[in-house]
Amino acid sequence: MKITIFGTGYVGLVTGTCLADVGHDVLCMDVDAAKIARLEAGEIPIYEPGLEEMVKANVAEGRLRFTTEPAAAVAFGTLQFIAVGTPPDEDGSADLQYVLAVAETIGRHMTEEKVVVDKSTVPVGTADRVRETVAAALAERGESLAFEVCSNPEFLKEGAAIEDFTHGARIIVGTESERVKTLMRECYAPYIRLHDKLMFMDVRAAELTKYAANAMLATKISFMNEIANLAERL
Repeated sequence: MKITIFGTGYVGLVTGTCLADVGHDVLCMDVDAAKIARLEAGEIPIYEPGLEEMVKANVAEGRLRFTTEPAAAVAFGTLQFIAVGTPPDEDGSADLQYVLAVAETIGRHMTEEKVVVDKSTVPVGTADRVRETVAAALAERGESLAFEVCSNPEFLKEGAAIEDFTHGARIIVGTESERVKTLMRECYAPYIRLHDKLMFMDVRAAELTKYAANAMLATKISFMNEIANLAERL
């Protein structure tokens, strides 16, 4: 299966490498030419145990490639993963400029039907904005090509990201499209053969699930810190 990943940061590089490692043909796109040059030379810009060896092996096998050319990236994959950063804005909200820039790029360059997959951590309702952005870029070109947008949030911990991706407890996909369900099932097939942990729900539910998981982890940490404080007092 041909898959494009926009973004070679923590989420994008781990996702692309793990999908290539199970046999998919993956092209990772980044606007940072220096980072792409390092990756092509076998240098990994982040530290994650086991990732460097996995990247080198899949590059050598020809299943993992890198580019700075947006048109080539859009033309490549049926699935177009958006895995760029969403840093906090001045008011604390997620800055979606990079996500929407990728959506605009996809709309500007696509020439056939695509499925856009939101992998970045984004607020509820982002899929609607991505859909609008792709549609606007297509309209500007006078095109009316079919495309779909789904949500596929990540649940990766630094230091255990490969383990989390390959053996995580769940794979969440937000879509109501049977075609998208079929394609995403094909994408994750190697990871669900022994245990079907692929969970489908509507797009907004998937976007909320990511925030629910993050909030639960923060709550557990806060709770244990309070218990520790109580234990000291008692």
